[in-house]
Amino acid sequence: MQITRVLSTALRAAGYQVATAANGLEAWTAIEERMPDMVITDLVMPQMNGLELTEAVRRVARTPILVLSVRDAEATKVKALDAGADDYLTKPFGMSELLARVRAHLRRNEEDEAGQEHLTAGAFVLDAPTHAITLHGETLNLTPKEFDLLALLLRNADRVMRHRTLLRALWGPQGEDQPQHLRVLIGQLRRKLDRGDGMAYIASEPWVGYRLHAQGFAAEAEE
Repeated sequence: MQITRVLSTALRAAGYQVATAANGLEAWTAIEERMPDMVITDLVMPQMNGLELTEAVRRVARTPILVLSVRDAEATKVKALDAGADDYLTKPFGMSELLARVRAHLRRNEEDEAGQEHLTAGAFVLDAPTHAITLHGETLNLTPKEFDLLALLLRNADRVMRHRTLLRALWGPQGEDQPQHLRVLIGQLRRKLDRGDGMAYIASEPWVGYRLHAQGFAAEAEE
């Protein structure tokens, strides 16, 4: 599409690395393989439209999403924002405005990530610089992989993290074919989070992934 070529050229000229997709499903596949710093999507796309893509991204990450559309109706904008979009730009638009919005969202994203270096979620406290996570004030003795997994779940607390997303984040693209590694790691982590008080923190979402409940839930609910 012409707009894709124009946007790619302008973004690359501004110093950004750009990956493009011919349709929504192709975009989602690429995003699952390597989550970008920002997503710019049209509303009207074949195979998976912009709202569906936005909802899919928002289920697994807080990545900034900018939606482009020729539709200027307030209801359309509301749908996009309700789906999880961070911003909405109506065509035609000036390239300088789009680049300004990209800079603003990336800047806020960097600030948010810096804030996540010290993150409190329910009973957990993550201190990334010291590579430490505490639960109810007690420091957890975690292996590097256990730390990476728990930190990822904490940064997406109370959201479902898909198996594929977790496998790729922890072991790279080749890890997608090794789901048993994730099951073993989740089992190890659950045991280390067990404080003997009948509370659990990592719930299985059958056929989908895992969800960390930062406040905990009754352990028998997971059985």
